[in-house]
Amino acid sequence: MKASDFIADFLENKGIRCVFELSGGMITHLLDSINQRTSINIVTMHHEQSAAFAADAYGRVTGLPGVAMATSGPGATNLLTGIGSCFFDSSPAIFITGQVNRHELKGEKAIRQLGFQETDIIAMATPITKACFQINDASEIPSIFEQAFQIAIEGRPGPVVIDIPMDVQRADIEPKFFQNTERTIEFSSEGVFDDLISDIKKAKRPLILVGRGVKSSSTQAEFDRFVYTTQIPVITTLLALDAMSFDDRLRVGFIGSYGNRWANIAFGECDLLIVLGSRLDIRQTGADTGFIGNRKIYHVDCEKGEINNRVKGCIPVLLDLRVFFPAFFKHIQTLRFTEPEAWTLYIEDLKSKWPDINELQPTGINPNIFIHELSAASKSAVAYLADVGSHQMWAAQSLEIVKGQSFFTSGGMGAMGFALPAAIGTSIACNNAAVVAIIGDGCMQLNIQELQTIVRNKLPVKIIVMNNRTLGMIRQFQDSYFESRYQSTYWGYSAPDFEKVASAYQIDSKTISSPDEIEEAVSWLWVDENRNKPQLLQVMIDPHTNTYPKLAFGRPITEMEPFAKPIDMEGT
Repeated sequence: MKASDFIADFLENKGIRCVFELSGGMITHLLDSINQRTSINIVTMHHEQSAAFAADAYGRVTGLPGVAMATSGPGATNLLTGIGSCFFDSSPAIFITGQVNRHELKGEKAIRQLGFQETDIIAMATPITKACFQINDASEIPSIFEQAFQIAIEGRPGPVVIDIPMDVQRADIEPKFFQNTERTIEFSSEGVFDDLISDIKKAKRPLILVGRGVKSSSTQAEFDRFVYTTQIPVITTLLALDAMSFDDRLRVGFIGSYGNRWANIAFGECDLLIVLGSRLDIRQTGADTGFIGNRKIYHVDCEKGEINNRVKGCIPVLLDLRVFFPAFFKHIQTLRFTEPEAWTLYIEDLKSKWPDINELQPTGINPNIFIHELSAASKSAVAYLADVGSHQMWAAQSLEIVKGQSFFTSGGMGAMGFALPAAIGTSIACNNAAVVAIIGDGCMQLNIQELQTIVRNKLPVKIIVMNNRTLGMIRQFQDSYFESRYQSTYWGYSAPDFEKVASAYQIDSKTISSPDEIEEAVSWLWVDENRNKPQLLQVMIDPHTNTYPKLAFGRPITEMEPFAKPIDMEGT
């Protein structure tokens, strides 16, 4: 059996319904085999980075590895940012790269390159993958692909790279398909549950901090049960905005550097914190972790290195959430917890005192108000995607995500250009369902070519370009630390009229610039004749509109700009 034919069959047998790629000579055997032998949808993108971001989103939606393919040399290196995004945000993915023929590999020769476009992608990708394989013996293909698939989804999910020389792809192999086996997740930390239950019962101001670990472990239902059993209010990280419905009474809000002010205050004042699948990075806690004080923190994570890393003094619970939740329910059995009523009422008072829509008083459209109105009109969207920058934080602060909707953004990598291709991967993974992509003018220009992919595939992606004609988050940074010298953010930067750009791609588009246009514009996205079509709405925002609240760097999580001032220059 031809090796590339086996790979095509393997992917289909594993339930992969779509692969993302940009064609090149070194993957032509693979593309031909997938096309001729399977019903897998081959989605041709216009940049390999976009293929990687689309695969990232596909993996987040399905729980199966997203698959992206690229040719050798620049094709493979263009995948790297997307590979890193999958690694940092725990997205299962398999990246298949073509490579020059084995006799064209330089090996140990003291030269830079032997074959045309020969590039050592394995050495480059290894630090940002769970595993990398270069297949030099065609007979190893079945076992390596089985390993790669399992590695990508087990434990903390992530990317695997498989590099295949072209002559290996066309070799004859003996096909082998392995039986899927469930790996037993070892149970430990048995004694911690009695202490946790006791501390929950004693706590006056408890909080749950939920991270992306709940989604990546596919334990949303178990998490829901945990919250409603314990009756503990929930704060969310950026990557877990969709873990709690916006209208859920136990949802507090989004925390971190640009978190909801009331949520950060609650975070800083809680007496018990249960961290579920979050790494407590600097964007969540701020640089000053002294706010920990005497409170107890139970940190549940499947990776030992993440516990007591930046935030010290946590009680470690080294468990996969797929083990933690069943073990917890086994321990409590018929035990009932009561709602900390005074605490929840206090949090409600904080929300009333510090509404997100009052943090800014901009000229023209208030982005937080716009996001609320967009959400109210977009209940039929299956997902929201946000790119990186000010618009990302406005979305995180104000999106009204309801049960059944997802939220995706580039967290750890923080890669501009993520949202448009990720919207493609999300829509396709959800059977071409409608999604909303919220993108800044700067980010839109990184992968704008994928508008053609959206049109060609007839995907109902609702594109919101929040155009403030500047790189707003960095421009705000320059206000704080560089006496408003706007080099490369406002000075020396420009953006096109995206309404006209969309028209060139034959995408219906319009522009709004005043608050009284918002209601009609967001309704336009969802009227019957537009519901299943791509559209672009350009929302003009004043260039000097800041993102508030913002953690005053160097201060505790409860002290935020503009009322508190940073005491040091932030490095992240």
